[in-house]
Amino acid sequence: MQYDLAIIGAGWAGFNAAKKARDFGLKVALIEKDLIGGTCLNRGCIPTKALIQSAKVYSLAKKSKLFGIDISEAKINFSEIQARKEKLIRQLRQGMEFSLKGVDLIAGEANCLPDNSIEVGNQKIDTQNILIACGSKPVELKGFKFDGKKILSSDDILNLKEIPASLLIIGGGVIGCEFASLFSSLGTQVTLVEMLPQLLPAEEPEVAKKLESIFKKRGIKVNTNTDASTLDLNNFAQVLVCVGRAPVEKINVDEYLRAGAPNIYAAGDCIGGIMLAHYAAYQGEIAAENIAHPEFLKKCDNTSIPNCIFIDPEISSVGLKEAEARDKGIEVKIHKFDFLGSGMARILDETEGFIKIISDKNTDKILGASIIGPRATELIGVLAVVLSSGLTAAQIKNTIFAHPTLSEAIHDTLML
Repeated sequence: MQYDLAIIGAGWAGFNAAKKARDFGLKVALIEKDLIGGTCLNRGCIPTKALIQSAKVYSLAKKSKLFGIDISEAKINFSEIQARKEKLIRQLRQGMEFSLKGVDLIAGEANCLPDNSIEVGNQKIDTQNILIACGSKPVELKGFKFDGKKILSSDDILNLKEIPASLLIIGGGVIGCEFASLFSSLGTQVTLVEMLPQLLPAEEPEVAKKLESIFKKRGIKVNTNTDASTLDLNNFAQVLVCVGRAPVEKINVDEYLRAGAPNIYAAGDCIGGIMLAHYAAYQGEIAAENIAHPEFLKKCDNTSIPNCIFIDPEISSVGLKEAEARDKGIEVKIHKFDFLGSGMARILDETEGFIKIISDKNTDKILGASIIGPRATELIGVLAVVLSSGLTAAQIKNTIFAHPTLSEAIHDTLML
């Protein structure tokens, strides 16, 4: 069968590209050798957040007396937590498959042939265009080979049968901090090590400093500027190595996501750079649109991508950091608000953290924002719209936010 587009990989990039291309009227084949949904659904975003939510419920139950609710001793049933996670994944996968009506989903490993066709097992797929969206994999650290038992990858740890008594986490980036927060909440003695001077190297230094302080207060041992090879692994029940992810197959693309030929594109983690599911989805849709309408090519814009870290308290950011803005020679104005001043944060008993917004002192335009605190991953969506719309601080100050809400803290930040 002749296709207009064959997509290799049914993760977030490939899945969204397939739907977009189908809606443009293209005949689409979506090829996947494993499970639809890729890393995000099966080994990343969804399972980790499901586990984190269970840990949050447990933490909330333990402090229920603060809200005037007397609950008998809360207990963890880890097998039920894992079962709920797997159920959620299955339900979402079924929903994804249903939404692909009109797309031919082909199971198997794809091999690109010299004539621009694709071989999947004994099947040959002829196509006008190819989109490569083969995703990424955990990076293995020298001297810490994954064995699935003692030395775990971020994939391995999602399938634990029991909560480890102690856990060494190597890597203080997003993945490492999320798992540190999760397992500490479940009672594990967590040690977190990072080679660089701060946790979350890509975030604002003051956000990272605040998080480190919170982690230490909760009993997490944090060691920055630390080489993991100097540690005795016998002191830990298990070791989680999460020093990043790398493309399964690195593909170089131009600003239109073309991979060296007019009819070959790539999207998602396989092109490196920003490895976020929502950005992969955006790239997949841009690639599909460029394939459907090559006469009106669209560039892939990455200026307003929200970054979310699902720890307790949550962290998020979008746009420029303060140092980045100053490096560009911009005269900046800093607006900052502590959640201690938020009525809703006090109602929730989640007052740790702050909002920091950066604006251009001369134009009043919002340049970036960082949040550490309650519902930060939801609040950042407001600021992503602000950035993508080019709004000013004055325009946000003149907007009426509902009271009492957490979102009104964005307004209050700009009033300072």
